[in-house]
Amino acid sequence: MTDCVQIVNFDGALLKRGFWLYIWEITPLNGERLHYVGRTGDSSSQNAQSPFNRMSQHLGSNKRGNVLRRRLKALGIDSEKCTFQLVAYGPILEEASSQDRHRTCRDHVAALEKALAEAILAAGYNVMNPVSCRTQLDDKAFALVRAAFEEHFTELKPNSAIEMLPTLEHQ
Repeated sequence: MTDCVQIVNFDGALLKRGFWLYIWEITPLNGERLHYVGRTGDSSSQNAQSPFNRMSQHLGSNKRGNVLRRRLKALGIDSEKCTFQLVAYGPILEEASSQDRHRTCRDHVAALEKALAEAILAAGYNVMNPVSCRTQLDDKAFALVRAAFEEHFTELKPNSAIEMLPTLEHQ
């Protein structure tokens, strides 16, 4: 074991609870980048935690919350030998005050999560997690989500004005 200094920098806004979308970019020792698309907003409770909280759960030791760590292990990748970048967008919606409102918000963001996963996969990124949702996508909301992530995942950007037409038609 080698001692080393680690530095973590983040904006305090990452601590805000609510419904967020995020993409992990993971680089294992082999250099092949992997991506994990996720959201905040629990399916099993009325909570919509911060991306910071979700970040620690994803890589922690609690088997109920460490989906990312388990997926890496299933691929034969040691999470402690990777570099990680988290790109988070939100809060898209505030944390809900009732269970019914929570479900509505959760399902709305789940549809955005699925569309984001499909978009980055189609753009050629290696997405390691399947995302499923049957809720109707809000095209206007997704246009904002996509634009936010295009800054960091440049292959998401349309290659021509023709590719923009479907997005513009829904506005």
